[in-house]
Amino acid sequence: MNDNLHQLRCFGCGVRIRGDQAGSIFRCKDCGDLFEVEYPGWGLVGGTDRPNAGALKWLWRERRASSELLDHSGVWRFREMLPILDSFGNAVTLQEGNTPLYHLPRAAKALGVDQLYAKHQGMNPTGSFKDTGMTAALSVAKERGFEWVACASTGNTSAAMAAYAARAGLKSLVLIPQGKIAWGKLAQAMDYGALTCQLKTDFDGCLRVLLTIVQQAPIYLLNSVNPYRLEGQKTPALEIAEYFDWSVPEHILVPGGNLANSSALGKGFREMKGLGLISRLPRISVIQAEGANPLVRSFAANSGTSLEPVAANTRATAIRIGNPASWRKAASVIHETGGWCLDVSEGEIAVAKAELGREGIGSEPASAVTLAGLKKLVAQGRVAPSDTVVLLLTGHTLKDADYTIDFHRGTLLNPEEAEPLHPQIAALRRDAVEVEATPEAVLRTLQEVQSRWETA
Repeated sequence: MNDNLHQLRCFGCGVRIRGDQAGSIFRCKDCGDLFEVEYPGWGLVGGTDRPNAGALKWLWRERRASSELLDHSGVWRFREMLPILDSFGNAVTLQEGNTPLYHLPRAAKALGVDQLYAKHQGMNPTGSFKDTGMTAALSVAKERGFEWVACASTGNTSAAMAAYAARAGLKSLVLIPQGKIAWGKLAQAMDYGALTCQLKTDFDGCLRVLLTIVQQAPIYLLNSVNPYRLEGQKTPALEIAEYFDWSVPEHILVPGGNLANSSALGKGFREMKGLGLISRLPRISVIQAEGANPLVRSFAANSGTSLEPVAANTRATAIRIGNPASWRKAASVIHETGGWCLDVSEGEIAVAKAELGREGIGSEPASAVTLAGLKKLVAQGRVAPSDTVVLLLTGHTLKDADYTIDFHRGTLLNPEEAEPLHPQIAALRRDAVEVEATPEAVLRTLQEVQSRWETA
């Protein structure tokens, strides 16, 4: 490991240790808080370890046309920002990152916000943002000689870990909550060769079991408590800044589950500002589902200084987490950037997901909380028409196809959830229609449906 370039700092008490001193559960022995990676040499202006901002911008741009495999990765293309390996030849990559930033013209027009974009992390190799973190942390596991890696998961983490473990020739163990994971995600973990155990508990219960296991067996933990995961997950911040020619948007909205993603993006923007790559920070806001909103409750009760776990319940399974590990880091990012933390209902999530589908891109349900949350921020006057806004979409629409089908069939929401949004839902639903196998029947149906759509 590049211990001369990086170290781990406890986010709670500030104690600093070498990377190989973190222990199997990545918790500080003094206070129990999480670690984050830091690079001491970056703080020395003129120091030999401090990257040169202008040179980096040129280098990263040149790598986009490179034929070298590592340069095809949107994480390792920025490898000067995550010097966490002894040798970058040990990096395990599936050419993750470099995901598209889509303009959302329909939603922008409806909200009166001219510059509205979606950074679609669902376009990663396994279909979620987890790939950017997994390439970093699993590369560390490989370099350190581990044979087994493991995670507890609501779905996306298990898919990413299993894929990267297979690529690296490592064995993987997945613990998932029984009956609380989308089948598309479970299928991925199985297909990539993981030992998948369904436990009769929720995500937080799975994580508690796993934390005991990794302390008793030589298994490398790859949940987001692992600080190297966040080093990879910060790279979308670099991609966003690069897209806007190193100017940053006014607002970035992030789904809130285990809260590592918002923590990582905040770290990425903070480091860029410290190195002179950008001149200011964007406001980073975290959006949660009403049924899984411990950070929202924390901000309402005490401005995010303490958090009480909740019994999480939402159809957006990727963020069905009641005791998020990275809540202190996320709260710090919200305070530092001047963002907000709010929640949205099941009906609002479903409508927003369908609206993203009408943009031609789609997402998994958890991603749609960002558009639903933006509607509230606009209504509250917190987002101006001239602001540039980026929504972080964390997963591909095919991650949870059953959710989409149930919405369009009208079976997703119960009457109480659907009633306040009935006009929007009626206009967005596109259920399949049974039609006789004749041209006349299809044309007749086309005329009938077109008439309904025009009046909706």
